[in-house]
Amino acid sequence: PGAGQPSALPDFTRWGEVERAPMSGIRRRTAEHLAHSWSTIPLVTQYDRADVTTLEAFRQKHHSEVETAGGKLTPTAVVVKMAATALKRFPQFNASLDPARREIVYKKYVNIGVAVDTERGLLVPVLKNVDTKTLTQIAVELGELAKRARDRKASPDDLAGGTFTITNLGGLGTTYFSPLVNWPEVAILGLGRATTEPIWVDGQFQPRRMMPLSLSYDHRLIDGAATARLLRWLAEALENPYQLLES
Repeated sequence: PGAGQPSALPDFTRWGEVERAPMSGIRRRTAEHLAHSWSTIPLVTQYDRADVTTLEAFRQKHHSEVETAGGKLTPTAVVVKMAATALKRFPQFNASLDPARREIVYKKYVNIGVAVDTERGLLVPVLKNVDTKTLTQIAVELGELAKRARDRKASPDDLAGGTFTITNLGGLGTTYFSPLVNWPEVAILGLGRATTEPIWVDGQFQPRRMMPLSLSYDHRLIDGAATARLLRWLAEALENPYQLLES
């Protein structure tokens, strides 16, 4: 086949019984979008991890007040809040490339998409203007958006306008992975399962909760040094959450 043309499949029935099923509309659109992202973006993934021991204590301290407001204080909600601050400090991660005009589009707003696993496939509802919202507001809105996505009630506007994406596979037990950038965004943050490990602190081993972080980015716009700075900033914010989240 020519460039960009799909290859013909072999006749799988030569070797045994098969079953065919139609792709759902969401799966078709996801496949097309990710194939475009993969063929367009020179992608690199950088890894780090954060000590979230203090963050877990913070969540325990504040979970009841967030529940009273109608939300859950999940690690994803906390990371969304911290990522909004990080994107203001590192604006190249909140941008898009316009190759036709040879320009970089810097967004002055922060809209963070959060990947949601639904029965129909992967959906990414978007929290708008996250940088203007409190942690409680983010937690409540995140729960509402995820529920609408799973109940097939998400509107087109719920799924549009993102400037950065977060995907959390920690609940499924995974650690590090390499998420694909959600074009036309230029970066996506993956969160893995936090585990308790012996970490050398102040001359002795202590049990600490460590969370894997995976940040994929568009190397046309972002370099490894910038990614290292953002990941380190985010990891340190997660390790010392009280100043940022209670301010």
